[in-house]
Amino acid sequence: MDVVDDYHGTQVADPYRWLEDPDSPGTRAWIAEQNRMSRGFLDAIPERAAIRRRLEELWNYERFSVPAKKAGRYFFTRNDGLQNQPVLYVAPSLEAEPRVLLDPNALSKDGTVALSGTAVSEDGTLLAYEISEAGSDWTTVRVRDVGTGRDLEDRVDWVKFSESSWTRDGLGFFYSTYPDHDTTGKVALKNQSLHYHRVGTAQSEDRLVYARTDHPDWGFAGRVAHDGELLVITIWQGTERKNRIYLQDLRRAGAQVTALLDDFDAQYEFIEKRGSTLYFRTDLDAPRGRVMAIDLDQPERASWRTLVPESTDTLQSALIAGGRVIGVYLQDAKSDVRVFDLDGRPIETLALPGMGSVHELRGDPDDPEAFYAFTSFTAPTSIWRFDAGSGKTSLVRAPKVRFDPADYVTRQVFYESKDGTRVPMFLTHRQDLQPSASTPALLYGYGGFDIPMTPEFSPASLVWMERGGLYAVPCLRGGGEYGREWHEAGTKERKQSVFDDCIAAAEHLVAHGLTSPRKLALRGRSNGGLLVGACLTQRPDLFGAALPGVGVLDMLRYHRFTIGWAWASDYGTSDDPQAFAYLVRYSPLHNVREGVAYPPTLITTADHDDRVVPAHSFKFAAALQHAQAGPAPILIRIGKRAGHGAGKPTSMQIDEVADEWAFLEAALR
Repeated sequence: MDVVDDYHGTQVADPYRWLEDPDSPGTRAWIAEQNRMSRGFLDAIPERAAIRRRLEELWNYERFSVPAKKAGRYFFTRNDGLQNQPVLYVAPSLEAEPRVLLDPNALSKDGTVALSGTAVSEDGTLLAYEISEAGSDWTTVRVRDVGTGRDLEDRVDWVKFSESSWTRDGLGFFYSTYPDHDTTGKVALKNQSLHYHRVGTAQSEDRLVYARTDHPDWGFAGRVAHDGELLVITIWQGTERKNRIYLQDLRRAGAQVTALLDDFDAQYEFIEKRGSTLYFRTDLDAPRGRVMAIDLDQPERASWRTLVPESTDTLQSALIAGGRVIGVYLQDAKSDVRVFDLDGRPIETLALPGMGSVHELRGDPDDPEAFYAFTSFTAPTSIWRFDAGSGKTSLVRAPKVRFDPADYVTRQVFYESKDGTRVPMFLTHRQDLQPSASTPALLYGYGGFDIPMTPEFSPASLVWMERGGLYAVPCLRGGGEYGREWHEAGTKERKQSVFDDCIAAAEHLVAHGLTSPRKLALRGRSNGGLLVGACLTQRPDLFGAALPGVGVLDMLRYHRFTIGWAWASDYGTSDDPQAFAYLVRYSPLHNVREGVAYPPTLITTADHDDRVVPAHSFKFAAALQHAQAGPAPILIRIGKRAGHGAGKPTSMQIDEVADEWAFLEAALR
């Protein structure tokens, strides 16, 4: 059935609207046929088997998370290599033999049940853990006795976009949920609410802490301050990098929730409370971030003080540990860790192993022991300990992978975008490779939601480079590499700047003889899938292949599904006439043109993606296949019992990358 929508007087056809229903017989038959075609093509590529074997070899290395320390116990995850899901361990010391506390691999035969979040009570005796199935954003919270390793009867269902936070007495925890329990992704999620669950009671008895039905697009994240006296509620509104801060005094039963920061004028990330003072990382009057302090005895704006002032570099995160403020900064998208005292005086800058990224900074305000993870394009994630008392750093875990990092080189270059903006890009390849016009190159981008693209190790990219490829990662506008201004420069009516940055990156690689259009592939996921779709439809001549993954590809209807409305701060919506005018100009689905020879394209999505619903990819694939005027294949790979990406089993990840890399080898010959 033909569907035509009227957008502010403009008629827009949507011939594949029927594919928005993932469970209809027509859609199920279409999915089966598309997967049959894709498997026939991919399985016939001779290199696929060797690629998959090598991926499995390189993926098979020990991986650890940064430990969380509670009451003298260390909690961390470990994957021994090819386990589908990492296993949660507990140990009395970093040197002691750890004990398995929770193994998600035992919860499903196919590895699609994942541990998606954990919170340990202050006394270290109880674990609240979130479990998700088949890649869904919906989770169930269970409570486990750390000593016995057994679950209590507690069960909290239908939790989403939430973190559990225990009260200091360990009697219960806060969490967030939605009233609509849709699992198809077809319903726009609104009216999140914050609740308190007391251990040993049924979910039906949980106390509603805060909700605002007059503001259905508000979301709530509750975090108990370290001293246990205060619940700090961060109120978010979509993905806008602005928020409100409300408080509840936990010392008084039935205390009202009150507003502390209610202007929605900046980002305020709660760091910690010490005495009567709350510390925040904020971009208020500081686009690249600073640390500010608010004394609850004098909470008026005139009494706020800057603890760590704004730098020329971007303050990405901050933590208080052992009486020190630890800040992770980005210098041209490379991490730098700086330590200050509680008066904001600089103490030291930590020596990092090289040019890379610091993640998962963890510590306790009263404990000098803090931890962080370090990674780069050629260094798998290692775990480091920082002693805030002595100022010393030490290596805790360093994985061993079956390759020599010295065989690879990373350099950072800068290029000019269409409007003259200077954009950084990382280039990594084998040391013995001299890139030329015949070199296959993979350009990976994102450019959105204030998320920076920084150096990160991946067995997948290593296999690509090992086989003679160049790996390029540009830091496009819309990301978080240079603070608020860089992010906003790639949003709403300025979104085309992101695509211009990516196209300019591709042109830079070609102009400098590092590859050629027929050898250049473009890859991106989620918002990066939108990037690929837009660049593919705008410049099909510039790329030899395209890999849009779980992409936002229908820009006129994205906000009508699941949490899509929350992305309006980056995109705008077609409900607004001005936003419609620029969205329709770049929306990948609406810019596919008949008679154009598009390059080989492999679209990837999953049947259970309830964040970016698979209809985006379904409709885009159907439109491209219908319009294709050239001989190149347009394929879609639809994963089963999988979601947007989080919690995807190792085996599924390896299979998907093997298909993508094999497709590129066939396409870029």
